Amino acid sequence: MSDTIYEERIELSARLAAAVLGEYDQYAKKLERTFHVSLINRDDSLRILGTANAVQTVKAIIKDLASLAERGNDITEQAVNYRISMSMSEKEQLLTELDGECICHTISGRPVKPKTLGQKAYVDSIKNNMITFGIGPAGTGKTYLAMAMAITAFRNEEVGRIILTRPAIEAGEKLGFLPGDLQSKIDPYLRPLYDALYQIMGAESFQKNSEKGLIEVAPLAYMRGRTLDNAYIILDEAQNTTQAQMKMFLTRIGFGSKVVVTGDLSQKDLAPGVKSGLDAAVEALKKIEGIEFCTLSSKDVVRHPLVQKIVEAYEKYEKKTAVKEAEAAHRKKTGRKR
Repeated sequence: MSDTIYEERIELSARLAAAVLGEYDQYAKKLERTFHVSLINRDDSLRILGTANAVQTVKAIIKDLASLAERGNDITEQAVNYRISMSMSEKEQLLTELDGECICHTISGRPVKPKTLGQKAYVDSIKNNMITFGIGPAGTGKTYLAMAMAITAFRNEEVGRIILTRPAIEAGEKLGFLPGDLQSKIDPYLRPLYDALYQIMGAESFQKNSEKGLIEVAPLAYMRGRTLDNAYIILDEAQNTTQAQMKMFLTRIGFGSKVVVTGDLSQKDLAPGVKSGLDAAVEALKKIEGIEFCTLSSKDVVRHPLVQKIVEAYEKYEKKTAVKEAEAAHRKKTGRKR
């Protein structure tokens, strides 16, 4: 009968149970609500009660999370949410498989690794292609993972230098006159790149390599007229490039170089009516061998879980607004009233 209650037991030490079930059992409660099961943790044994399918699914999730915890990883709400979403899709894959690939370590010793299937596909694309476009919403690790890959390649002497660039464009507000020399004026636009560099390689190592000209952080306009050989080049915030700027940037690439272009098509700061260079690149370059477009989604957001909800809410709102605008335009064109 469909109402039959099944039970499974998992041997789980107190330490692993604390990590997997969460503080005040918050992760356990999430699993219970989502899959309509009951979790009873006593004497190093976790009982799972519910329908057969639900019990097996929750058992797989808990074993996967326990495996992660055993390997020294912190179990975050994002990891639990992602594992739940994976269990509900056709692309079920163990988190431990994702955990196996460490790109590098931060200056504090924290491993940098892909945490979602989308991020893993993105990292694999960077490895296997000369040019990779990473397109997706905020919080999906586009720039951070690209930076980690660049620093790893630099340390392994696969490239001779790292060049990080982004268009210096105001994000929807006029900043007015900025005091100081030229570097002081452009630094606010490039600060996110500096932050990631400091976190992964440390301020002292960055300063030393920067003084030698081996690591360069510069606005996109500085790329004009250059040929960039034997370099790892990252163009960030590419949705704010014009078509001419994107073409200029991509034609700077020389021998022995690898390029990652990142952008979020939902956050453009260009003037109204100006087509994004990233939009044009997607249309013009999608069939060229050696160039791959990797799209990340709200499921790949690895910041606070609230960020994922915000991204999803905006996606729904923007789709709804687009439909309304299309309907209004159609009514206006045909002369029909609602």
